[in-house]
Amino acid sequence: MLRARITGTGSYLPENILTNLDLEKMVDTSDDWIMERTGIKERRIAGEKQAASDLAYEASRAALKSAGLKAKDIELIIIASVSGDMPLPATACILQDKLDAKKAAAFDVNAACSGFVYSLSVADAFIRARTYRRVLVVGAEVLSKFTDWEDRTTCVLFGDGAGAVVLEATEEDRGIVSTKLHSDGSLWELLHAPGGGSRNPASKETVKKRLHFIRMKGNETFKVAVRALESLVVETLKENRLKTSDIALLIPHQANLRIIQATADRLGLPLDKVMINLDRYGNTSAASVPIALDEAVKSGKVRNGDYILLEAFGGGLTWASALIKW
Repeated sequence: MLRARITGTGSYLPENILTNLDLEKMVDTSDDWIMERTGIKERRIAGEKQAASDLAYEASRAALKSAGLKAKDIELIIIASVSGDMPLPATACILQDKLDAKKAAAFDVNAACSGFVYSLSVADAFIRARTYRRVLVVGAEVLSKFTDWEDRTTCVLFGDGAGAVVLEATEEDRGIVSTKLHSDGSLWELLHAPGGGSRNPASKETVKKRLHFIRMKGNETFKVAVRALESLVVETLKENRLKTSDIALLIPHQANLRIIQATADRLGLPLDKVMINLDRYGNTSAASVPIALDEAVKSGKVRNGDYILLEAFGGGLTWASALIKW
């Protein structure tokens, strides 16, 4: 039986750093307030001319180098993003051109912050079906361009970045063991950006009403996220006949430190087995899990034979997990 094995990881963060102290000068907030409620100290902000495909390109080059492959070796490119270059075409097609990956099919996945894990599941299915043997999966976001910098409840949360992995088919006892995908569309209003689509197409009126920015009901989202993620991890472990103690490292979506801590506490998982970097990057949506995974690999926190659990929760609402044997 074929499995999809991660053979290369890469990430890219823009150079510009926006600290909590910088935000104090922009809106009615403080470093203490932000740290207490989110755990975020600073975040990266893309340049004025940088789009999602630019960040994705840098992360992809790093992942390809890590895997020892060229772009011409890739057969499929999937980008997870809610902040793509433009509504049409898919940002994955733009990345394909930038990489000169001529033989690769390319498309985008929109599952908000869960997008990267959703995309891993799609890539895994293609590889198991023997449709493709080498797939590039990228999470890339430039949320700063969809952030309302006058809304202190959301502007403190988001940052820009990209992470990428190369998946290759293997018959070894390693790779993606299982993935779980969930959604609840009845709760879409908890986290959304109402403008720019066919419901509220771009106009002077939608711009005036600030409909093109991210809106979130934080308290309600927090409560749903904690319950959903705990249930998701329990479901994933039970399905694979594993215990919490079998997990070498949990790599969660980097949205809020309180959500991460609450999930770990409910599972009885010590924080030294949880990858956390949101203090430096904030919430990078679909990019957060692959960025954290790349940092975990490069820092030696991931070793051969380890069970690694990825989990994410985002708009939709969506939540998803991927269990990996490294």
